[in-house]
Amino acid sequence: MRRTRRLLLPLYLMLGACMPVSQSDTPTRSATAVDTGLPPMKVFSVPRPAAPVASNSDMARDFLDLAFTLESGRTLSTLTRFEGPITVAVAGAPPPSLAPDLTRLLHRLRNEAGLNINLTNSARANITIQAVTRADIRKYLPQAACFVVPNVSTLQEYKANRRTRKTSWSQLTKREKLAIFIPNDASAQEVRDCLHEELAQALGPLNDLYRLPDSVFNDDNVHTVLTGFDMTMLRAYYDPSLRNGMTRSQVADRLPTIFARINPQGQGKPARRLNKTPRVWIDAVQTALGPGANPAQRRAAASEALQVAKAMGWSDHRLAFSHYAMGRLLQAVDPEAAQDHFVLSQRHFGSGADTALHRAYVASQLSAYAISAGRGNDALYLLTPHLDTAMRHENAALLATLMMLRAEALEMTGRTTEGRQVRLDSLGWARYGFGSDWAVRAKLREIGSLNPTRRRMGGL
Repeated sequence: MRRTRRLLLPLYLMLGACMPVSQSDTPTRSATAVDTGLPPMKVFSVPRPAAPVASNSDMARDFLDLAFTLESGRTLSTLTRFEGPITVAVAGAPPPSLAPDLTRLLHRLRNEAGLNINLTNSARANITIQAVTRADIRKYLPQAACFVVPNVSTLQEYKANRRTRKTSWSQLTKREKLAIFIPNDASAQEVRDCLHEELAQALGPLNDLYRLPDSVFNDDNVHTVLTGFDMTMLRAYYDPSLRNGMTRSQVADRLPTIFARINPQGQGKPARRLNKTPRVWIDAVQTALGPGANPAQRRAAASEALQVAKAMGWSDHRLAFSHYAMGRLLQAVDPEAAQDHFVLSQRHFGSGADTALHRAYVASQLSAYAISAGRGNDALYLLTPHLDTAMRHENAALLATLMMLRAEALEMTGRTTEGRQVRLDSLGWARYGFGSDWAVRAKLREIGSLNPTRRRMGGL
């Protein structure tokens, strides 16, 4: 089983005009070298991960399903991980943003997950991060933005050993050498997102679960940097009481003690025991929001996902996500119905800390409708609570979009000077999130076109 980062639409941006950072038409990093007068790229500094909110009972169940199942549903007989210090090397042609983002990630893994992991220049590193072009990646996995493979270090090795036992996760008995292939011609945010997700899988769980609201181990791609939940999972994965070769039942026996020690705040919390996500819903969501289907097929798949969610009796974030997907795909043909689905999505995401980022995405959609209708104060009311959420989750693309929307709303309500400053401040984040200068300017035009006054004047 090869780990691929799926091309599902994350809950990104507004009015269906913006695609996820992993899409094939994503602006490349090379264009950012052109000086077109935009402010310098902004970067995140001190991480602010939130502690997991799940009960330890749920986390133990999640751990087992993450560690002993592949995305295909195939089960794994034993636990595999690295033993001893873990070394990471960078090869290929990495973009400038990779080194600082990788340094920050390794620091977090040491401090939050307790891992003994460090950079090395050795060709015999345990994990080799190969920075290659997106075209190179898609020669092998057309639907992947990035991926990780065991027992190889280069694309040439992977090519020579594809579909053999050597590169099969299900045949692995221990982890000693892996390669992560990431794009070097994507936005800084996409490169960083790949680092977080693929390095986490190189180290630990190989599965993704849609039932997890606050994790990168979820194919909805809402979370793009490792969360407090993820770091706790990795800390448990490398607990001294576990080792290579343990069976599911052997690991299960040790997990209650492990989580009681490393996550004391999860003790005594009531378990939610969310039911498993059926394959029919997963397939429908992937058809609706992934590549390869035409608009009518996408809408039909989104409708099926929503029907399944209702039939399952869900009241959690998966029902909310189903409404969100339906809203996204109705925008071009029935904007009013789309808005209704966004309202329902926001309602079902609730008010918990584990769905705060989801609500920020939906708020960008709803505020876009408010701006388009000339309701600037309503847009500000919708947007304001979510700016800090986007910052805390280090999502520059979302943060820049919320700020651009806020700038329009401020100007609509007569706060012109403040609006211009907010718009200027958004540009540095947009350069990190969207990559090229032309993409940043395109996003400005897209959001500016929502403003009725600008539309009457013929644009920006």
